[in-house]
This record gives sequence, C-alpha cells and structure tokens, in this order.
Amino acid sequence: MEYLNGIKVLDLSSVLAGPSVGMFLGELGAEVIKIENPITDGDITRQWKCPTENPESNISAYYASINAFKKIEFLDFNLSSSIQKIHSLIKECDILLCNFKSGDDKKFQLDYNTVKNIHPQIIYGHITGFGKNEKRVAFDLILQAETGFMYLNREDNQLPNKMPVALIDVLAAHHLKEGILLSLYNRLKTGKGAYVHCSLYDAAISSLINQASNYLNAAYNPPPMGSKHPNIAPYGEIFVTKDNQLITFAIGSNKQFFELCKILDIVMLMENPLFESNEKRVQNRMQLYNELQNAIKNYTTHFIYNACIEQNVPVAIIKDIANVLQNPLSQKLIKPVVIDGNPFNIITSVAFEIE
Repeated sequence: MEYLNGIKVLDLSSVLAGPSVGMFLGELGAEVIKIENPITDGDITRQWKCPTENPESNISAYYASINAFKKIEFLDFNLSSSIQKIHSLIKECDILLCNFKSGDDKKFQLDYNTVKNIHPQIIYGHITGFGKNEKRVAFDLILQAETGFMYLNREDNQLPNKMPVALIDVLAAHHLKEGILLSLYNRLKTGKGAYVHCSLYDAAISSLINQASNYLNAAYNPPPMGSKHPNIAPYGEIFVTKDNQLITFAIGSNKQFFELCKILDIVMLMENPLFESNEKRVQNRMQLYNELQNAIKNYTTHFIYNACIEQNVPVAIIKDIANVLQNPLSQKLIKPVVIDGNPFNIITSVAFEIE
C-alpha cells in the first residue's frame, strides 16, 4: 500500500505503542526513520525474547512485530552532534513520533516548541503514560491494573488477570494514528502542523465503553466477570463438549437463544420464566449455565459448531495461537519481512481494505 508515499516519518519512540504507529505509517508507504540509543543497545524490546528464539540475534520477535518497514539509525541523545543530526532530519520530515517522559523532551531539545520552530508544519505525535505532566513510568500492565481491565478480567475466586497482549498500548496507538491522519488531512487544507497527544490512561478509559456507561448511567459497578458480559447471557461462559473441547457463545437476542435451545434439544428452556428474556437470563445466568452445560456435554464440538453456524448462532471454539495462525483467514495477514538482515514473519499492522 502506497497511500502515504512521499510522507517522511521520524520515529523516536520505543517499546510498543509509538513504534507500532511508525510501522503502520511505513506499511502504508511512508518513509520511516527510527532512531535508537546505542548506549542501551537500542530499543529495550530487542531483548524481549521468548525461550525458543536465537539468543545470539540482536532482534527479538517482539521487536520485529512493531518495527518493520523502517530504516534504523543509532544516535546517542546525550551528544550534541546527535541532537543536531536529529534536528536536521526534522527539517525533512512530516511526522515525528515520540514517547518522552515529562521533562525528557526538553532535556534533549526535542519538545514540541523546539521542533515546530525547526519545522512549523511538522505533525508531532506524542504518547505518554498518564499525561504530559506526569513523570510516572507506565507499562501496559500498570495501565490495565489502574483502569479497571484487570479487575474485571477475573473469574470467580481467582486473581485478576491482564490481557496477554499489550492491549492499552494497542488502543493508544490507534488513537494516535487517528489524530495524526486527521492532522495530515488538515495540513493539506491549511498548511498548518499540529501537536497530537494521547496518553495510555486516556485511551484505556475511553475504551471502557459499556462498562463505564453502566456505572455512569445506572450506578452499576460491575463485579469481576472474566469473559462474561454484564448485559447479555449466555455470553462468554465457557462450556465443555462431549469430546472435551472448550466452546463459547455470544447470544445477543431471544431468537439466537431459541435456536441454541433447539440445537441442544432443550426447547423447554424457551418457556422457562427464568430464561424468557435477556434480562432474566442475566439475572439467572448460573442456573442457565448449568442447564446449558448439562446439554452440551452430550454433543461433539463438530456438531454444535456446525449447527450453530448454519442457524446463525454466534459460536466459537477456543483456540490456541498456533491454531489461529494456521487458519486461512489469518494467513493473508502474515507478512515476511527482513529487519537488519534478519528474516521474520509478522502480522500486518494494516487490517483494513480499500477498494
């Protein structure tokens, strides 16, 4: 995709959120130059390797997942010669990406006021943890803990869990991308640059969606619920089939519930006053779970899955990553890339299609 051909990006960010924005822009055709610190052996994620990776490689699979489509340069920010070179690059660039902690941007003469004096039309994309004036170090885990995600993601009598991807980083990156693309569009009309800021905290809070709305409008403080939904049942409960596979449903309407009951040959549940409406099913979800599990254990996964698909009942088999990435639907999103001479397969950062 060459939609951003001719756009030049200076990526001064590290870890995940900022670099993933740089990779997105690069995959869309922009020229992206990523600057890393040689004193720390580059971006910290170069060292974040899983046990099966080559220990001799200077790049991890984690790093590759968000740093493809970039030219990598090493510059020591503590050297005036390096800062001068970065200032020279700024004059040539359309977009700058960074995730400086409060004060570090000024320390390195790379704050927005300094940068816009060098290049008034530049779009300065800045990701922080808790806001522009907070020095607190922020990793995705910390944000998931402090914005309700871990609290909600807990099953009965278990400890809270974070999502096993850096969800808040991913969400913040999407917000920053939107702001940058809007600023590019506005610059086409006005010729003006922009400062675009998104904090991980703000991205997380704005993504609470219905959970926040339930509290703000109905004073409902949701309890820990794991994969279950506060407004719909059955939704997210995990069932075990006859062949010991795990399966789940997202039943959003009476029609879908009735069709599921027919498939499982438990049509009497359709007339049970405990389950006659979604509201009642939410109120009595444990009884409903037991009724459904008693039926599901008599059928194979293959039967339930195919019958639900045929009757438009939302169903899913719970799969591991190996199974997911072997699915033909996933294969089209896998791209071979070479980073610093190292071959990797990565997931594309551009999942949309434009025709």
